[in-house]
Amino acid sequence: MRTAALIVGGGPAGAAAAIALAQAGTRATVLERRRTIDDALCGGFLSWRSLETLAALGIEADALNPQQIGRVRILAGERVAEAALPAPGLAVSRHRLDTLLLDRAVDAGAGVERGVTVRSIDGISAEADGATVIADALFLASGKHDVRGVARPAEARGADPALGLRLRIPSHPALARLVGDAVELHPFRGGYAGVARQEDGSVNLCMAVRRSRLRAAGGPAALFAALAAEAPRLGERLGFADALDRIDAVANVPYGWRADATGPGVFRLGDQAGVIPSLAGEGMGIALATGRAAAAAWACGGAAAAPGWQRATAVALARPLGVAGWVRRLAEGPGGPLLARVPPALIHMGARLTRFAA
Repeated sequence: MRTAALIVGGGPAGAAAAIALAQAGTRATVLERRRTIDDALCGGFLSWRSLETLAALGIEADALNPQQIGRVRILAGERVAEAALPAPGLAVSRHRLDTLLLDRAVDAGAGVERGVTVRSIDGISAEADGATVIADALFLASGKHDVRGVARPAEARGADPALGLRLRIPSHPALARLVGDAVELHPFRGGYAGVARQEDGSVNLCMAVRRSRLRAAGGPAALFAALAAEAPRLGERLGFADALDRIDAVANVPYGWRADATGPGVFRLGDQAGVIPSLAGEGMGIALATGRAAAAAWACGGAAAAPGWQRATAVALARPLGVAGWVRRLAEGPGGPLLARVPPALIHMGARLTRFAA
């Protein structure tokens, strides 16, 4: 099989690339390993920058969630720090976001094949379930899942890697009053949790935790139970959960990693371009922006544009990943409670400095 543009992965980065390529006149082929669109663990918060990118791709904010998020709130112990976001964002389930993006890609003319797993990549060709796909350009948008031949280095995970955990808490009026129109950060020893209300009123509670802390607790459910006592405000939100045993997880997240090199015709997008700590709420922003920008680079310069684009993207990612990495180290260390003492002006500045501009 041969295609002009092969996109490996149908998440936000891959779908954004497919839409932008179609807008530039190139029909892409998207290979997505999931047969159905589930509610992926990663992502959930869309900043004002992300909403601008989505609008350029043909998806308006109200189609995702009419309820805006206007504030960021940090809770540690008895202290609470809060500041207005530079501009409103929103929270949305990955099921809704991915569905709208892939539907838009198909409407724009992209070919989307689901239930197809790319096993390995060699240059700009891919082996997918026994078939070889050759492309003029390959857009790697496999998210946190690595593909043989282009896998991120194992050392990027670190000696005590982060794991992602997610708990969906059903809608409840009292919980809605607690969280309100804010995205929350709850730092704790060895990790942190983010909390936001999604389009159906449920609360998405995502956590990044060091493997050592999870092992010491005895597993995800035991960790949540321990945190309910250790961090009372987080425990108050956990109290609305149906159960603490229905937890989604992803292992060995290489926070801080950036791709600064690639071959001709190969564009690395989203988490395959750089992995920002989730507390920044910019993972989806990076996915959408790199998908759109890589498509523009291909349209203007062809295969030869890929190495230069990847280097420039790595440079642009340095500041948001660096700032978010510093905050992450503070959040999960002994100084975590200090984040709830930060004045609103600094929180506001941090929200700006962790945005990515492709």
